Amino acid sequence: MHEDKLLLVGSVPFESAQEVMLTAAGQLGDHLDCIPDGEVLDRRYWVLRMAFQVFNGHAALETVHRPDAPLGSERLIPASREDVWRFRVKPGIERLSFDMPGWRLGYAKDAQNSYAIFSALKREGKLRPEARFQVSLPATNSVCNPAIFGTDERELGIVRAGFQESLVAEARKICEIVPAEELAVQFDCSFEVTDVHGATGLPIDGSIERNTAQFAELTAAVAPGARLGFHLCFGTFGGWPRFAPDTLGRTVELANAIAAASARPIDWMHIPALDTVDEAFYAPLANLALGDARVYLGLVHSMESFAERYRLARRFLPDFGLGAYCGLGRLEPEQVSGRLADHIDALAIADRIRDVKPRA
Repeated sequence: MHEDKLLLVGSVPFESAQEVMLTAAGQLGDHLDCIPDGEVLDRRYWVLRMAFQVFNGHAALETVHRPDAPLGSERLIPASREDVWRFRVKPGIERLSFDMPGWRLGYAKDAQNSYAIFSALKREGKLRPEARFQVSLPATNSVCNPAIFGTDERELGIVRAGFQESLVAEARKICEIVPAEELAVQFDCSFEVTDVHGATGLPIDGSIERNTAQFAELTAAVAPGARLGFHLCFGTFGGWPRFAPDTLGRTVELANAIAAASARPIDWMHIPALDTVDEAFYAPLANLALGDARVYLGLVHSMESFAERYRLARRFLPDFGLGAYCGLGRLEPEQVSGRLADHIDALAIADRIRDVKPRA
């Protein structure tokens, strides 16, 4: 049974990994199998940093637009979806690659630094011995998406192939740094969810296949013995949700296809849930086919309707863990404690609904 388990999707708006880990462990305790580093500092903005740290200045790419800024200054993080960085592949380029494989994207470097903190906290007895260090990586298509590179599928293919190669190298490097028995890797999928709903400017036909093909190679890069999970996202940039599907039907189809495309069994799938009490929204959960993977539903929000939404979800999926709809990175730091407390409150409400004795 998974109903006493919680998942932190990853991002927390603190300035240090240590504060994230201690806060998460302190408030969520044994309910949390995997502890993230909070994707602190520039990773707080998820894939937006790839534009100015990786793509801008690449010899094969032309920067078409950069976020508007006052004269004489710069703005790296766009203020709106309309002001994002945009690039195109230069004429004559058929293949794109990135230097320093394993390190160029910054994920392995950050994992190395945060794992040192994680290990120290374990040695000091501040984290449970069995806790795993959770590393979140963006899916290739979520980074190399039409909002940044346009809808020319040939150009998208060139950029995605090069980025995928670099991301695979980064995942392998992380698995060299962190022992498999202490590691959990989560791939975050936002564009993929939007695309299979036909909301990205690309044809909806074939959208499941073009968004799951990447995962055979990505999941193969995760070492045996490490845990493997996925976070499906409705998007938070510009406000959550970026789009709101009528049902979880296509999201469930995508989840099943990801599991089928993966090179190894997956350990968990996080699926967001809107603030809706429409039974039809949750009904597709009955069609999940994820093997032995644990499902986490992103029901921990809008707490006034949590109980009814939880009851509805259980009609179609009797056993699942809980989480927020996404990471907490877009909150203000002072809001985090309250949001984590909502997770514990959600477990208590779920226990009452299932007629489980109160937790000690």
